Amino acid sequence: MLQFKVFDNGQPTRDFAVRNAYLIGSDNSAMRGNIRFEDGMIVCDKRETGVAALALQVPIGECGEMTVQTCLLPERDKPYLLHVELARHRLMTIYMKSEDWGMFDLEPDHPVTKRFEIAKRLFIEALSLQHEDPNRADQMAHDSLAASIDGSEELALAHADLLFNRRKQTGSLPRQVFGCGAHLEATDARLRAGILSNFDFLLLPTPWRTLAPEEGDYQWDLMEAWVKWAKSNDIPIIAGPLISFEPANLPDWLFIWERDYETVRDLIYEHVERVVNRFKDSIETWNVVSGLHINNHFTVAFDQLMDLTRMSTMVVKKVQPQAKVLVEIRQPFGEYYGQNQRSIPPLMYADLMLQGAINFDAFMLRLTMGQAQSGQYARDLMQLSNALDAFSPFGKPVNVVLSAPSEPVSQEMIAMPDTGIPVDSNCGHWRKPWSPVVQSHWLAAMLHITLSKPYVESVSWGDLVDHPEIELPLSGLVGESLEPKAAFKRMAAFRRMLATDEEMTTAARSSVES
Repeated sequence: MLQFKVFDNGQPTRDFAVRNAYLIGSDNSAMRGNIRFEDGMIVCDKRETGVAALALQVPIGECGEMTVQTCLLPERDKPYLLHVELARHRLMTIYMKSEDWGMFDLEPDHPVTKRFEIAKRLFIEALSLQHEDPNRADQMAHDSLAASIDGSEELALAHADLLFNRRKQTGSLPRQVFGCGAHLEATDARLRAGILSNFDFLLLPTPWRTLAPEEGDYQWDLMEAWVKWAKSNDIPIIAGPLISFEPANLPDWLFIWERDYETVRDLIYEHVERVVNRFKDSIETWNVVSGLHINNHFTVAFDQLMDLTRMSTMVVKKVQPQAKVLVEIRQPFGEYYGQNQRSIPPLMYADLMLQGAINFDAFMLRLTMGQAQSGQYARDLMQLSNALDAFSPFGKPVNVVLSAPSEPVSQEMIAMPDTGIPVDSNCGHWRKPWSPVVQSHWLAAMLHITLSKPYVESVSWGDLVDHPEIELPLSGLVGESLEPKAAFKRMAAFRRMLATDEEMTTAARSSVES
């Protein structure tokens, strides 16, 4: 058992909402356990032996309200101080990333150095007081945590500056970098004009329940209209996911066969083959499977998940040998694994695909924030940067999909099955509560970080326009009234900046060569 004392403004708290709380084991995967608040303490009952870290959502001053974690801790009778352990982990993160990135020699007046020194001083003082004055120690540790998160975000952005400039100078940025997600029924001419002017490619959804609402009865009109338009305007398409176990993707009739794996496998094979055959002359890149590793809506065993991944990618390569095949990873922090042992942690899933020689070309990594659902609680920039870096050792390109709302998502908007249980819609926020300005600032920071990574070959925004069926409400770059949001303008300006820099670099090289 792990126990953590919780304070509020220097006093023991009597009420603490445990949000997005889960335990993390020594392998960095979520572990099973029960987490509750009682008698002024967070109590963690582990179902596995060994050390563990606690991750949960906490307010962090001007940094916002986000999910952060402690270091790995052994069990002991005496409770830990929550903010002391959260601050300890974040300081350790700054040390480790500074070493990994070779950034220990920053100037004394650099924002990272200043915030790190403040955080370190406050943490040392908190340690010296934690036994004789835990109230005061907790407050100082809270301030240390805020300063260290500030410093770690500055470090992530400073490192992104270095790598991003290097990619620009060496000409290693891909030519088709920016994409956006379409809604099949949103065919307004103004939206399509916006895509032509401001994006390099299109994410075209292929929900099975829309293509085949009845078994064997395919409705191609919506998808064919988009494919025809994109082809006539030379807009490349990434189509998919072809297979996803999310309720918004699966047709209702498929659940009849949920307990019959062989039939489900045959139906999936036939569906993938049919869709790819129909569009193989117009679409060259397929997002084949999405989030199968989460496995929270369909009853499939561990080995069957891997079998479906292998089979689906194989079918695409069989029908269209030159196609580019993507596998989408969702919820990269893996919180879900602590609650669902039939799932697979994200990095283990990626590793199993490589060890099993599954034939795919790149990852698609979806980073979504802003809704009270697993994988969508607010995180800071350093955590998101680290989540990207975790895929670097696999040696496959990564295509990133970003989403965040332009307003706080209310309880009524949350896309969860109706269980009759009240939903706590507080999913945290980055810096300030979500707004068009916060959304645009988050987008700009994430564009900078993602495109600085040498293994990232594209970055897309999940949905171009708000619509009733959108996965993350209010996350479009354009409102339902078709009014562009600040984030749309920010992304378009970023793309123009890159194009201008590329033209200047090309001109400079031409003059040198001549």
